[in-house]
Amino acid sequence: MVLVRGPLLYRLTLWAVVTAAYSGNVTERCMQDTKAFLWELHQDSPSPYAALMYDAFGKIGSDVKGGNTNRPGSLQECLSVQGPSFSGQYCQVFLKQLNQVSETDDNHREDSEENSWVYSCLQAFSIQRSSQGVLSWTGTRASYSSLNGVRILSLLWIICGHTIQLSAWNNLDNDKRWKETVDRNPLYVFAFSGPVYLAVDTFLLLGGLLSAKSLLGSIQKSDDKLSICLVVSYLFKRFKRVQPLHLFIICLAIGFFSVVHRGTFWFIAEDEILNCKKYWWSNLLLVNNLLTITDICAPWTWYLSLDFQFYATTPLLVYLYRLNKGLLVAIAAVLLVLSSVTSAVLTAFLHLPVHQPTTLAYKSYFQYYYNKPYTRYGPYLIGILSGIFMTTKKNNLIRLQWQAALGWFTSLSVMAVLVGLAYVLREVPAQASAPHALYQGLHRPLWALTVAWIVLACEEGYGGFVDRLLSLSLWVPLSNISFACYLIHPILIIIYNGKQETPIHYTDINFFYLFIGHTALTLVVGYVLTVLVEKPYLFLKGKNTKYQN
Repeated sequence: MVLVRGPLLYRLTLWAVVTAAYSGNVTERCMQDTKAFLWELHQDSPSPYAALMYDAFGKIGSDVKGGNTNRPGSLQECLSVQGPSFSGQYCQVFLKQLNQVSETDDNHREDSEENSWVYSCLQAFSIQRSSQGVLSWTGTRASYSSLNGVRILSLLWIICGHTIQLSAWNNLDNDKRWKETVDRNPLYVFAFSGPVYLAVDTFLLLGGLLSAKSLLGSIQKSDDKLSICLVVSYLFKRFKRVQPLHLFIICLAIGFFSVVHRGTFWFIAEDEILNCKKYWWSNLLLVNNLLTITDICAPWTWYLSLDFQFYATTPLLVYLYRLNKGLLVAIAAVLLVLSSVTSAVLTAFLHLPVHQPTTLAYKSYFQYYYNKPYTRYGPYLIGILSGIFMTTKKNNLIRLQWQAALGWFTSLSVMAVLVGLAYVLREVPAQASAPHALYQGLHRPLWALTVAWIVLACEEGYGGFVDRLLSLSLWVPLSNISFACYLIHPILIIIYNGKQETPIHYTDINFFYLFIGHTALTLVVGYVLTVLVEKPYLFLKGKNTKYQN
């Protein structure tokens, strides 16, 4: 039998199902089965069930104008169909005034699309819908499961660091005793948080890895073409993903700090109000990291600007990868060396500390080094290269147990050395110091390489208990609200510190409870912001686009 597949049957079938779907009469399962059937019809060798279904269809005959509109098809064939997840059911559709179908089809589709877009806008602000999936314990198969654990552990480290820094900068009543006790001891994690800046480098690595993975996926869906339109769409999607909640937080900070009754240590909040009213535009354009640290509105948001600036370089590096892999390696090596050398030279000539200071005694550290793209690009670049490799690799990099053991030993050893040297080199020398400059130039890319190894080992089945820890289902819902948590937690800390009537007294247990309290409140408020602000905006879509979570 020769199977002839006409476009009219395809259009009528799809039009009927889509129309019914808009009216709420077709389930998602039915829609998927219909799409699968139509897809099979377009194959060179359709599945037997699809061919049988097509044969059972009532075909349009001749003399429709004379009234020949009822084509019943084959009842027995229809009932004998056994699809992948359904069985055939027989029904008849009486075709009336066929000449109007072609005339009204486009108008009906436009009306349906218009109604669907308005309905989706209203649905976007439904709390019931926006809260769905936020607390899900199941991650997406397309992502690397270990990243959730890495992301949340890094976020907790940052919250811990900000809890300590924002308190130690202004209102400790036993500041000298605190420094003598914890300043040089890496065991005081909650009382000082160690080199917390490494957690930011971890975020930069993850950002680069996921940006490359996302762009390569978009290229694959676009017939393997990297076009200007695709790059513009890629950047715009990132901009609209970040900015709604970011700008909401800026407005929230200005409004909340303005109406809350000031406390004894409210001067930080007052500075935030002035800076945000004057330099809000830098947050809107995602360039606030280029300003002086004392002029930044919501200083912790410098990371979003830095991340977007690095994100914009991903298309160029992916283009180089597709053009010539050797050229990509050469340019990436040059960029990595330039970033490291710049950091080392600035440290030597400006006498910068290698351990992030807990006071504003070293303003040049923040003004010229800490949040600038020319000193922080190394981890993001390594993330991009890791994302390209992990997305395009054909075989596993790790094939033998001894390779995995050597990799784990090396990565954990490098991590320990980097953390330890941060304490060894804590004192800022009066003259240019080669060890300080060398550490400043190398510690960020080295840390990024060790984290990249951990992710790779976990994904290739050599993670052991570390993979089981980082891939716990517990991290999935926390990861879903991590962006909101990062943006809101400094506001909560500033409010707590600013409302104190007396300076905070340092003890180990006090700082531990501060960290636990700030974290718990951050998770609650982060969930609320995710459901009420972040998710609704993501659900909003254009008339011809479909939201993908």
